[in-house]
Amino acid sequence: MPSSLKRAILGRPLTTAAEKHERLGRVSGLAVFASDALSSVAYGTEEIMLVLVAAGTAAIGYSFPIMGGIVILVGIVAASYWQTIHAYPSGGGSYIVAKDNLGTLPGLVAGAALLIDYVLTVAVSTAAGVAAVTSAFPGLFPWRVAICVVTVIAVTIANLRGVRESGNLFTVPTYWFIASLGALLLAGGYRVVTGTVQPYPAGELQAPEAITIFLLLRAFSSGCATLTGIEAVSNGIPAFRPPESKNASITLVWMAAILGATSLGMAYLAHLYHVTPKEAETVVSMLARATMGEGLLYYNIQAATAIILFLAVNTSFQDFPRLSSILARDGFMPRQMTNRGDRLVFGDARQGVAGRKSEQQDCHRRGG
Repeated sequence: MPSSLKRAILGRPLTTAAEKHERLGRVSGLAVFASDALSSVAYGTEEIMLVLVAAGTAAIGYSFPIMGGIVILVGIVAASYWQTIHAYPSGGGSYIVAKDNLGTLPGLVAGAALLIDYVLTVAVSTAAGVAAVTSAFPGLFPWRVAICVVTVIAVTIANLRGVRESGNLFTVPTYWFIASLGALLLAGGYRVVTGTVQPYPAGELQAPEAITIFLLLRAFSSGCATLTGIEAVSNGIPAFRPPESKNASITLVWMAAILGATSLGMAYLAHLYHVTPKEAETVVSMLARATMGEGLLYYNIQAATAIILFLAVNTSFQDFPRLSSILARDGFMPRQMTNRGDRLVFGDARQGVAGRKSEQQDCHRRGG
């Protein structure tokens, strides 16, 4: 890529001394590291329903208590990561904890699982975001693959511009989604209080058949997609402003509280409105139609949901390179992955050399 074009897309090179100014606060940190976890609200309940519907539509009534169990698990996992943040302030999450306490092999298993999870998160979150778009605009359904590709390219460029810029870019959409989801839950709660709940037109409910413990456990495991991304904060502790551990742990608590409350609320509304999953429309879309109609508020929910799902991809772009750099530092991945690029994000060896040259030139201009 020509240097001028690269500078226009990614911005001017930053010196290592500028790193302290590129770190994140709690507000921007929640947007960068929690978007993946918070976005799972959009599909967590639906994943449970997709399993339960095999036993008849009436079996979907079990989705709310199953989500209740998952929310308890969210609290347990968040409490564990809270301890990890304070015990291992350099980051690394599950890989560092497993390696130090169980040995190298368990640590590598945990690290490999996380790297695979980050790759899959890009695919799942992007596809779910496109599903939200096509639910509101069915005419775009044939273009869903192209939209996915464009989204991944856009998020890649945003992250190559640096941690702070990606945080600034993603802050407004993340809080927009939280506010929109809160509005949906409040609208549904108002209808419950006023007795105006009208079940979503989904046909006659079928009596449950063959509800087994295995089916319920399968639904629980599918719904545990809600926990996706909850480890991101513990992996990215060094990206926070000092005191890093304190800011990261507070951000983790915020994330877990919002995730638990909204997931439980969505499952409860889906139960009340007798919503059943459909191929061409998401559960969030059906709930928004049922509680807010098909006006501006409905499209606001769909837009906010699509954007947060697209931005959830950002968590993988933040944590995959950080975990890779830790693995490379320990000798388990190529050493080039420990290099930082021009914008102080982890990149290849050529980016690292360019960043160091930029720093040397800047130092020379100052007479250092």
